[in-house]
Amino acid sequence: MNRTAAGHRVIAIDGPAASGKSSVARALAQRLGFAYVNSGAMYRAVTWHVLQRGVDPHDANAVAQLVEHSSITCRLGEPESEIAIDGVNPAEHLRDDRVNDGVSFVSSVPRVREILVAKMRGLAEEIDVVIEGRDIGSVVFPDTPFKFYIDASPEVRSQRRAAQGQRDQIAVRDRADSSRVVSPLVVAKDAEVIDSSNVTIDQVVDQIVASLRAKGFR
Repeated sequence: MNRTAAGHRVIAIDGPAASGKSSVARALAQRLGFAYVNSGAMYRAVTWHVLQRGVDPHDANAVAQLVEHSSITCRLGEPESEIAIDGVNPAEHLRDDRVNDGVSFVSSVPRVREILVAKMRGLAEEIDVVIEGRDIGSVVFPDTPFKFYIDASPEVRSQRRAAQGQRDQIAVRDRADSSRVVSPLVVAKDAEVIDSSNVTIDQVVDQIVASLRAKGFR
């Protein structure tokens, strides 16, 4: 059945900012009847918490200490996973400008990644999941045979970001994600790369489903 060590099937969707991976992962999960886990939302939630507590997101030690002493609860919601920190779900604040500016720094803290990776793996112990992020196939679930890397041209990604009303700079985020020491953004060696620049979300999902079937997915 091609199940991971976690006990359930995991489909890893990685890619840079505004590549379309979130939309693809959400649509794929709906089509397959899998749970959808947005790892980026988890890092954004922690970033919001750090900022709310007045901690400097550039101070890795202070960030790690705060997160270690915070209660982080993740659950499989509808239509996607949800996270609460110290009893608060910050979903409406995840795209705030200050979160956009700080998330690359917070997500580069090794202890933060360690804690959230454990949470992600815990979710996959409950049910089959489609999970998207930047290191899902390379670090979080390296044993899953179902790995996809969604990409798009920088121009297209910048246009998408602007259309979303987001002001963070794609090039800056790319450099931060690709150059961080812990779990950098990379294409997993056995991942299938799909360019979403000139195709629809449904077309990308169709391509993934066809690839899954070729891999023996049922």
